[in-house]
Amino acid sequence: MPFRQRNDRNKVAFKQRRWHALCFSNGMNRKSLDPLATATASFGPVPSNAWQRDAEGISLVRQLEPARPLRIGTDASTLEIDLARSLLIVVDMQNDFCHPQGWFAQKGVSMRATRRPIPILQQLLPAWRQTGAKVLWLNWGIRQDLLNLPATVHFKGKRTADGVGYGEPSPVDHGRSVVQGEWGAQIIADLQAAPSDIQVSKHRLSGFWDNELDSLLRASGITTLLFAGINTDRCVFSTLQDAAFLGYDCILLKDACSTPSPAYVTRAIHFLVEQCHGFVATAAALQQSLASRNQES
Repeated sequence: MPFRQRNDRNKVAFKQRRWHALCFSNGMNRKSLDPLATATASFGPVPSNAWQRDAEGISLVRQLEPARPLRIGTDASTLEIDLARSLLIVVDMQNDFCHPQGWFAQKGVSMRATRRPIPILQQLLPAWRQTGAKVLWLNWGIRQDLLNLPATVHFKGKRTADGVGYGEPSPVDHGRSVVQGEWGAQIIADLQAAPSDIQVSKHRLSGFWDNELDSLLRASGITTLLFAGINTDRCVFSTLQDAAFLGYDCILLKDACSTPSPAYVTRAIHFLVEQCHGFVATAAALQQSLASRNQES
């Protein structure tokens, strides 16, 4: 910086310090010098997890949202959840897994299994959103260069030299398989995301690995997770299990989940969830409770 310009800036700074000192000596406080300090402002990811600033200063006290209890029946007992702190995670209901021309269908996977949750979710999601509770779509959406996928994932997606692996186009070409932003990673057209819904991409069976899911949920004050989608024994269960390990309350909506695996695999997952990780309920029971609550309100 030229000497003259630097000298001019020093003179301005000196005059400002003299003015501040004069104001304080005359009884004026620092807030009156800062026009932003007199305006009310909120800083945080959601209203219930935000700082507030006003003319008195900065408050770190969170204005927690009041509890909104809802009782639902589960396979074990009646369960009460707080809708204000609950979130419905819909796993992998996307084109490459659920569309007749998607990656799975072209591999020969049964669409009857992967599409089974669609009509149930078409009924459940509007009722759930009507209460103000949150929905999160958790889809495979990998990097184009595949650099963060380990060898195991590469092999399981391709298996043979002539197979179609992650990030590769299928014979009926709708773009690269499960690549974030492309057709295969998008939510199936039979289901629509609402503007208030959250969308998170993953690149493992579990949605909690190497992405923002956990920090997003914690910042939003979420403690209870309900699970729907595919596949019951793979991405749904892996994500639910990790959620339980991280301390979330977990509920598997068994009729809103599906898998092409044998029936005994699903029974084992239900047993493990009930035994170790949370609760097993139905979307039908949840929707009945939501209908009653929405009628009352």
